[in-house]
Amino acid sequence: MPFPRPAPGDLVWCRFPLDIVPGPGPKPRPGLVLQVGDLGGSPAVTVAFGTSQKTERLYAGEFLIDFSDGPAFRAAGLSYPTKFNLRRAVDLPFTDEWFEVAPGRPFGYSPKLGVLHASLMRRARVAHSAAGVR
Repeated sequence: MPFPRPAPGDLVWCRFPLDIVPGPGPKPRPGLVLQVGDLGGSPAVTVAFGTSQKTERLYAGEFLIDFSDGPAFRAAGLSYPTKFNLRRAVDLPFTDEWFEVAPGRPFGYSPKLGVLHASLMRRARVAHSAAGVR
């Protein structure tokens, strides 16, 4: 059964590929959907890498969603402060090979964790500009 199609700004549970291993990564992690389209007639997304590691240091192209963001943190559906690296974005088929149903199933049979709250859009745009991505 295919997943419901995500929208830009959705946070999803993704098996983001690692630099050293081709194919889906070994564990799912949060990803930020930047674009939605098609790849060979099937749904595909551009997703940015998310991590809860080393959140105290942000580099160009990164932004953080933290507990201190209150309602925006809760809307994202995250369990921990998480930074997203817009320089590290990949195009992936939107299939169960690359995406998993989110923990706790907040949106049913879907990898969707939550959404990027409007109050975080400026932060995301600054990171996007600094990343020099499409």
